[in-house]
Amino acid sequence: MTNLNPKQREAVTAHMGPVLVLAGAGSGKTTVLIERVAYLIREREIPPWCVLAITFTKKAAEELKNRLERQLGAPALDVWALTFHAACARILRRDIEKLGGYDSRFTVYDSDDSARVMKSCIKELNLDDKQFPPRAMLSAVSRAKNAMIAPDGYEQDFAGAHNAFRVSKEAALYAMYDKKLRSANALDFDDLLLLTVRLFEELPDVLEFYQNRFKALLVDEYQDTNALQYRFCSLLAKKHRNLFAVGDDDQSIYRFRGATIENILNFERQYPECHTVRLEQNYRSTRNILEAANGVIENNQGRKGKTLWTESGAGAPIRVYHARDGGGEGYYIAGLVNAHVRGGGKYRDFAVLYRMNAQAFQIEEALRRAGVPYRIIGGTRFVDRAEIRDALSFLHVLHNPSDNLRLTRIINTPARGISEKTVEAVAALAGEYGVSMWNILENAGTYPAFTKRAAGSLTAFWRMMDELRALTCPMAELYDKLLDATGYLRFYQARRDAESEGRAENVLELRSAIVKYEQESGDPTLTGFLEDMSLASDVENYDPNADAVVLMTMHSAKGLEFPVVFVAGVEEGIFPGSRSVSEPEELEEERRLCYVAITRARRELHLTCADSRLMYGYTTNNRHSRFIDELPQNCVEHILPARERTPANASRPRGQAFPRGAETPRFRPPAAKQAAPAVSFSAGDRVEHKAFGAGLISNVKPAGGDALVGIIFDTVGEKHFMLKSASPYLKKL
Repeated sequence: MTNLNPKQREAVTAHMGPVLVLAGAGSGKTTVLIERVAYLIREREIPPWCVLAITFTKKAAEELKNRLERQLGAPALDVWALTFHAACARILRRDIEKLGGYDSRFTVYDSDDSARVMKSCIKELNLDDKQFPPRAMLSAVSRAKNAMIAPDGYEQDFAGAHNAFRVSKEAALYAMYDKKLRSANALDFDDLLLLTVRLFEELPDVLEFYQNRFKALLVDEYQDTNALQYRFCSLLAKKHRNLFAVGDDDQSIYRFRGATIENILNFERQYPECHTVRLEQNYRSTRNILEAANGVIENNQGRKGKTLWTESGAGAPIRVYHARDGGGEGYYIAGLVNAHVRGGGKYRDFAVLYRMNAQAFQIEEALRRAGVPYRIIGGTRFVDRAEIRDALSFLHVLHNPSDNLRLTRIINTPARGISEKTVEAVAALAGEYGVSMWNILENAGTYPAFTKRAAGSLTAFWRMMDELRALTCPMAELYDKLLDATGYLRFYQARRDAESEGRAENVLELRSAIVKYEQESGDPTLTGFLEDMSLASDVENYDPNADAVVLMTMHSAKGLEFPVVFVAGVEEGIFPGSRSVSEPEELEEERRLCYVAITRARRELHLTCADSRLMYGYTTNNRHSRFIDELPQNCVEHILPARERTPANASRPRGQAFPRGAETPRFRPPAAKQAAPAVSFSAGDRVEHKAFGAGLISNVKPAGGDALVGIIFDTVGEKHFMLKSASPYLKKL
């Protein structure tokens, strides 16, 4: 522990019992967590299998395990270093049957799977998906589960939340959604936590088993815990009270997901005997960056209080660029990136952070025109690509034949003569007899509802999948046999176009993921692999060595760091958002998000704002953000474009045209646009728009020589476009 500073050492060697470590950004909290685990095993002689270390991301859990193994050797493999969801899934695999209604081969539905189930519920109840958007309904269900409210209690508990009609429909959707998941032997992310807490609260013998098993509980990012995660931790730690909570109240930015900052603010009240340590020495950023972060966050009232400091030098000032419009903002970013690279730097040194995905469009345009390579983190994940979802669905059905959602997806993929009408008949019979669709397929020839030809196709599909289920071989070999039997890979290879070739490559790349899992897992199982895929997040795949500028939301950037950071769109109405200005708690969350964004920077920080901005088809004029005014002005340099007047709405000093040593960005005029190749779009297509992200085409209506297309986006709801003008910005998923 010679590499630890005094405060870090104090945290690592603190007494047994509750410990709260308030770890500021860049203060070495991961090192402290790892050293604490090693200390408990070496010095306190706690067996490694009695240590549970909880993190929020799979990447963090893997880093924890790898570093522990380097330090402790083989004993580190016995430590439970897992995410909340993975830990709960492991517990439920052992004990879920004690709750009744589930078995241990349950499937985990990710957010996209859950949305598909909710869409089918809305359709079956004949509700308008504009009045009851699937994502909004899933959020309502998530809130209910977080409060441990069952479907039959929803209407009573939420009676005052909306009008009675809406609450009754939400209750009906919750009940049907829950029923569909149970019939498929499937759990969503909230269920993993909810059912584990239910196990602990309803079955004291199960709780006692795990309390005796885990004599030490360590939780990273404690400020991001929600109500269920809080109950999980409190119940497990109740007997030994050895809860080591590491977090930063100033980085609590997931209130919209149910995170409760009060969990960390009230820790000392819950555990009066706790030992509190503040880690304030920062090893990441320059002094100017830390002064900026401190200056902003000190305006919050709901915080424990700490001040980041560093032994590093002052570094470059914080540069605030006041652009004339959103395009000028993008050009400024692209110009500085190119100047940096011409000076010997790398594109990967830069990250551009923004509050909303819609802001990325004009920044992308500027980077593209300037020849700057970039990647967007938070776009379509590998596991969200249609061909990967198909391939994984085959594996899910082999693992859990009751999974009606995945079965419906692949029953006629590739086409094998099973019509949509036949699939609907299978689903209807399954509902009528209270069995899974798999059971109907098994006995398809006995149902008069199917023609002889349809019954033959259904039986052939069932027999193929049942034979694959009976195989006992390594997963990679099983995957090869599955691709061969289903003809899925041949389907893409035979089409011989660029898109199909790319999809075939992705299908083969999934085999690489399977092989990697088999090599790295101590006990590889199909269950474990599918769980890994379901619980993966987009940021897990971030490659810091790829030489490209990174574009991402501020939320996605949490936990990452970059030499140079641009925070774009720092304007009232965007950041902070217009909805948060009148809500003190929301405004404080936005300020914490600003603190997180600032502290991602190691050497340079640039904040950009614009006098006018085109978003969602409208031009707005926004004042620069209050967060800019909260920066300590002694470490800030304000910059205006060359030959530009001071905007009327700005109460700021006129700065230099550009920082010394950097060029004023000059760009060649955009090349004339070439006509994009014609792409046909149909209702039901899954698409991605450059500005609004992923969505589903709801309708396409002919209009003269054009067509009006309606798209329901996952993040911003439904929007309508004329197809000719929208096509260059759309691509099929």
